[in-house]
Amino acid sequence: MPRREVERAQLLGRRIEALTDAVVAVYGEWAREIAEVRLVGVPAGRWGIGGKPAADPAPSVTFAIKEAAFGRPDADDIVARLISGVTGVIAAVVGERVRPRVSVDLVGMPAGRSGVGGVVLTS
Repeated sequence: MPRREVERAQLLGRRIEALTDAVVAVYGEWAREIAEVRLVGVPAGRWGIGGKPAADPAPSVTFAIKEAAFGRPDADDIVARLISGVTGVIAAVVGERVRPRVSVDLVGMPAGRSGVGGVVLTS
């Protein structure tokens, strides 16, 4: 593998590790094994705001989280810690200049509406 590709793979690996660490900081070490991170890049010129191409696209993070998590007594704390932690990781990895534009969405997934390995997750 060419040197540039190796360096890129290492950088992406560090980003994945840092985002996983942010999830673990909120939920605990048990979550590391099941935390899934997908880095999806949007090439320059394929991102826009207000009908115009964006000069500096903002990072966007989407978490699929079990809907029941939002009914917990500590739900507000979990949400705040996830959003703050992930925003901090993105700013640290990409650069502080993006912090004000980082968006984090927590999407509640009802039981029975997702699956892994062809099996519906019911809890």
